[in-house]
Amino acid sequence: MKQHPSSLLFFLQTSEMKMRVDGLLYLLPLFLSIIFSSAQGLQGLGVNYGTLGNNLPSPEQSVQLIRKLNAGSVKINDANASILSALAGTGLRVSIMVPNQIIPSIAANQSAADEWVSTNVLPFLPATRIRYLLVGNEVLSDYSIKNSTWQAIVPAIKNLHQSLKSSAIYNIKLGTTLAMDALSDSFPPSNGTFRSDIAEPVIRPLLTYLRKTRSFFFIDAYPYNAWSTNPTNIPLDYALFQACPSMYFTDPVTNLVYSNLLDQMLDSVIAAMGRLGFKDVKLAVAETGWPNWGDLDQVGANVYNAAVYNRNLARWMAGKPGTPARPGVDMPIFVFALYNENMKPGPGTERHWGMYYPNTKPVYQVDLSGRRQLDSYPPLLSPNNNSPYLGPIWCVFAGSKNVSWTELREAVQYACGVGNGTCNAILPGGECYKPNRLARDANWAFNLYWQQFKKSGAACYFNGLATQTAKDPSKFPFFLFSEQFSQYRIHLNLLRAEE
Repeated sequence: MKQHPSSLLFFLQTSEMKMRVDGLLYLLPLFLSIIFSSAQGLQGLGVNYGTLGNNLPSPEQSVQLIRKLNAGSVKINDANASILSALAGTGLRVSIMVPNQIIPSIAANQSAADEWVSTNVLPFLPATRIRYLLVGNEVLSDYSIKNSTWQAIVPAIKNLHQSLKSSAIYNIKLGTTLAMDALSDSFPPSNGTFRSDIAEPVIRPLLTYLRKTRSFFFIDAYPYNAWSTNPTNIPLDYALFQACPSMYFTDPVTNLVYSNLLDQMLDSVIAAMGRLGFKDVKLAVAETGWPNWGDLDQVGANVYNAAVYNRNLARWMAGKPGTPARPGVDMPIFVFALYNENMKPGPGTERHWGMYYPNTKPVYQVDLSGRRQLDSYPPLLSPNNNSPYLGPIWCVFAGSKNVSWTELREAVQYACGVGNGTCNAILPGGECYKPNRLARDANWAFNLYWQQFKKSGAACYFNGLATQTAKDPSKFPFFLFSEQFSQYRIHLNLLRAEE
């Protein structure tokens, strides 16, 4: 109801009160401009802040780097107290996570949930703006914990919800993160379908809870993964948000037109939810991004593509386009990741998703608010691996000067023990046996193990002791290592590997 100005004068009985009101009215525009500008500065995409590195900056330094990205929120895969303290007073929206391994205990015991919230949430409120509590990370991708954990996700979420409610905390949304492998079908988007082993026992109860609490279905969606497995048939520009109209895809069922691969992936998730009767549940992207480096056989992992993807993503989402299936619907999105993390296992890309190097230098410039014009960024070096590498690749000892010879010996023993006859030739009596040559043995064992198991997902890593090479290890020099008093020493003479 609009009030006539004369009615306001009734309350201004004294000049003193009038002066106070006039003063407040004078300050109000300034106050609102401060609030508005602060809010504007926190509207950017979120960032995943991982800590699987032994050389990462402090939480305080990291928060400053997050600010430089113009991020609006930050997601951590635990409830690290030092990080949560460093985020206090920043205004950044924060997402925290319950580790996979404690989900069963929280699901089975309300007191365990109460204790977790009491320890990991309450001490940091309200200074730290915790807004999301995620129970587990890609739990439904880990079949080793299927029996113990999958059906414990929703009970754990409900117990934690009750813990927050008991403490009068109502502004934290709960959920869990899923990878795209939660879908058995995702193409075309209208065919989106959850896997049969999880659809009814896990996904339906989860969606029921999310609808009731108006929370989000959190998905990890990486166009890089989809494109890199089929780079011949999926245009790279379609994955990088820079497709021309001739590359657009039209869903034959819905007739919706897709200009980029991320939208296509997200709408397949929306279709899968709709297939179970939950087309109204909100969607959030817990992880997305592009690797800035990778192994020789990891096509398209380079700084150029990573910069282009994240810059275009930020610009695209700044316009709040939603997706073709949900136009104009905003959604939380967290870019992966803040840093290159050198202790992550797996192929080379796993350690190279960062927007910053651990020394705090940017891998490339990016403004996650999406306000920066794309043509204002400095030029990038052209990539040289956007086509699959077709030459031979070997997995060899990386040759670090800081190597632990005990760890190297254990890695060789592991490769020899797991492989099917991997090391027969270099064992005593074998045709290639030479005593006290650990480096050569490592080259042999690592390579044969990797060649044997790479199609099953094995990585050329061995806790950082191995690397890929395009050079035949039988043709280039390596350090000779000998064992004395059960310890390995480096001999400085270079020897050529014997064929």
